[in-house]
Amino acid sequence: MGSIARKWRELSGESKWKGLLDPLKIDLRKYLLHYGQLAQSTYDAFNSEKASKYAGNCLYSKKDLFSKVNLEKGNPFKYSITKFIYATSKASDSESFLLRSILSKDAWSMESNWIGYVAVATDEGKVSLGRRDIVVAWRGTIQDNPGFQSANSSARNQVLSEISRLVEQYKNEEISITITGHSLGAALAVINSVDIVANKFNISKEQPQKSCPVTTFAFASPRVGNSSFGNIFSNYKDLNALLIRNQTDIVPISLFLGYSEVGEELLIDTKKSKYLKSGVSSHNLEVYLHGVAGTQGSKGGFNLEVNRDIALVNKSNDGLKDEYRVPNAWRVVENKGMVQQFDGTWKLMDDNEDVVLIVRPSKL
Repeated sequence: MGSIARKWRELSGESKWKGLLDPLKIDLRKYLLHYGQLAQSTYDAFNSEKASKYAGNCLYSKKDLFSKVNLEKGNPFKYSITKFIYATSKASDSESFLLRSILSKDAWSMESNWIGYVAVATDEGKVSLGRRDIVVAWRGTIQDNPGFQSANSSARNQVLSEISRLVEQYKNEEISITITGHSLGAALAVINSVDIVANKFNISKEQPQKSCPVTTFAFASPRVGNSSFGNIFSNYKDLNALLIRNQTDIVPISLFLGYSEVGEELLIDTKKSKYLKSGVSSHNLEVYLHGVAGTQGSKGGFNLEVNRDIALVNKSNDGLKDEYRVPNAWRVVENKGMVQQFDGTWKLMDDNEDVVLIVRPSKL
């Protein structure tokens, strides 16, 4: 991984990924898988059990999340989560936007859902990454609806304040800000990156002459802005985005008239994979990461260039061919959070030390 530490500026888009995308170079392939896994962790850590009073929150504490979603073993890129992000929707929009507990009286919140986190590279991670990387990982939301704007607004303030704090804390080190997400989480990532640079949150107030690069890795992102937004994006020298798109995924191309492309694009085609069933979802993030691991470019086929377990494809769906004997949707919380008590009875216990906070919109 030493080459990634040396090449991190190039891998983060300093030269707009020129010569790295088709075919996909090995270091960038590993780099994308790293940030894609961070985006995937927001799905794996989300409490979607409506019988729980913590439905819509994170299953794990900040200190335990990476170990609980299996991102610690064999992973040299170490981070510490510093802040959870919550999206808050107006009551009139919440029915369509939020995943809510059926236990409304006892629910941790009736107006918020956990939607991601801010993390920073540890001292050990800094060595492998080549700098102190600040990451924002956004979870994809259920659907685009009227509640999305209010949710984006409330989450925005939380992220910007934490980014500002971390940039000041590490102002004397080499810093980068990397934002990642999938689907609507990817759209939030693109908007968030522009917000950070436009409002100079990538610059320390004590060192105004020193800015840090801001890079977005957006998987399956819908288009998010018009031509004016695209022009604004391209005018910021510290801002780069790589949009990863699966050939048969309609979500990134569903909005056409009036919308503009931003950043660069990496096109993959998971239909070329010999491992996948023909009907597999081309929008699923684990399918995307499988595609990143094996793409051979526009003129090539498919060959896994990195040691990425194909079983991950079936983590939440049924995408692998039956011959590989991997159960579909195999990742579940042990006993769905039910814990046996000393008297032999069972109780749903899925709380943690960070899960009780109720977040409401605040002004930065």
